[in-house]
Amino acid sequence: MTPLPRILLVAALASLTLAPARADEPKSRFPARVSDDGRLLLAEDGEPFFYLGDTAWELFHRLDRGEAERYLSDRARKGFTVIQAVALAELDGHSTPNAYGHLPLVDLDPARPAVSDGPSDDYWDHVDFIVDRANALGLTIGFLPTWGRYWHEPIKDGKPLFNAENAGKYGEWLGRRYGGKGVIWILGGDRNVENDDQKALIESMARGLRRGDGGRRLISFHPTGGQGSSRWFHDADWLSFNMRQNGHNTDYTGTYDHTRPDYDLLPPKPVIDGEPLYEAHPISFKADRNGHSIAADVRRPLYWDLFSGACGHTYGHHSVWQMWQPGRPPINNPLLPWHEALDDPGAAQMQHGRRLIESRPTASRIPDDSLIVADRVPTSVPGAGRYRFVATRDRDGSYAMIYAPVGRAFSVRMDVVKGPKVRAWWFNPRTGEAESIGEFPNEGERRFGPPAPGEALDWILVLDDASRNFPPPGRPLTGD
Repeated sequence: MTPLPRILLVAALASLTLAPARADEPKSRFPARVSDDGRLLLAEDGEPFFYLGDTAWELFHRLDRGEAERYLSDRARKGFTVIQAVALAELDGHSTPNAYGHLPLVDLDPARPAVSDGPSDDYWDHVDFIVDRANALGLTIGFLPTWGRYWHEPIKDGKPLFNAENAGKYGEWLGRRYGGKGVIWILGGDRNVENDDQKALIESMARGLRRGDGGRRLISFHPTGGQGSSRWFHDADWLSFNMRQNGHNTDYTGTYDHTRPDYDLLPPKPVIDGEPLYEAHPISFKADRNGHSIAADVRRPLYWDLFSGACGHTYGHHSVWQMWQPGRPPINNPLLPWHEALDDPGAAQMQHGRRLIESRPTASRIPDDSLIVADRVPTSVPGAGRYRFVATRDRDGSYAMIYAPVGRAFSVRMDVVKGPKVRAWWFNPRTGEAESIGEFPNEGERRFGPPAPGEALDWILVLDDASRNFPPPGRPLTGD
């Protein structure tokens, strides 16, 4: 793009200087540490932090300040808590300037970030604006220092841009500049570690971040589809939590069933799916065979991951991650401009999963599919493929939840909930509404049929110890 004349650029940026947080904006809560049992992310106040991420890989690179404000405000309204964005962006972020004509590096050298005097005169000033504005809206930035291509593939003079030495310097510089803000560091960037040199490079960047931020921020690693950070770094002292990319498929079997094994690793570390199937994405990258995903396809991974032990979940939209609009080269045929795609239904439905989990005690929640009674035909219940049932419960017996991806009757073991009476609810993951279906004696097995049977309708059965008097599922939990 042709840079704006300097006088116009200064005037444009002056109109978009960071405004102070308004009284109606959410209180900022940023993740600060991992719980003592290794299962949860905790905020500065010591309370659980629910990682509800949105994927905005090209946020720093492609959006101007007005567009960034539009995007961030929308995601804050929809209940997201983390925005995943890349400093050195995938789509030629090293050589194609940002919206204001700025590049991130001097001579493609990661040890020399391109900085100029003044508050709005370089690439990193724009990153500052977006990070600060996100934080003011209560959003943490899942900050990727670089997309993986720049440390994994030849870019300059037949070599990657990064090596172990400049990766450490770049990490330290980023840590000093952003370590005092609401960020989570995410290394990797859709690439796997294939040799010892690459592993040393990643570890050097992690140590650099730690030097720069003084150890204040959490760190994870984002791999390619079907992989998890645990494969290379589970025992690394710098890896705060494991991140998976379960990938752009619709089946639980062979895809989302990988979350539970990471949860079960020792020593325990929190696990999150940092890249499941995006909304409006070519399913399995084969649109001519499978078509494009819809909201139901992205809801299923939300509950599959959460009920398998994840400490949160990440949503993505195929138009939004690349911030596509007419005039930009499309990647894998996005269906809508990014600003229209913000309102596709899957994004708003993610908050229902967060609110459901937060409406019951969180710290003692564990995955437990054993409370689902297998049907005569087990491929029906608990099911397989895209129709797999999963369950989670309170270790202390105060509640249980079963996700039914189809409107099919099923049976559960009642004794996983304590107390002589069990209060049952149907929770609608499409609307966030809950319907009480009564109290039942806590004995044996009981069969439940969803309120609207049908193969395209998913539901969640919530069972409570009636004596606990929990609020309806999805409503705030207080005093417990």
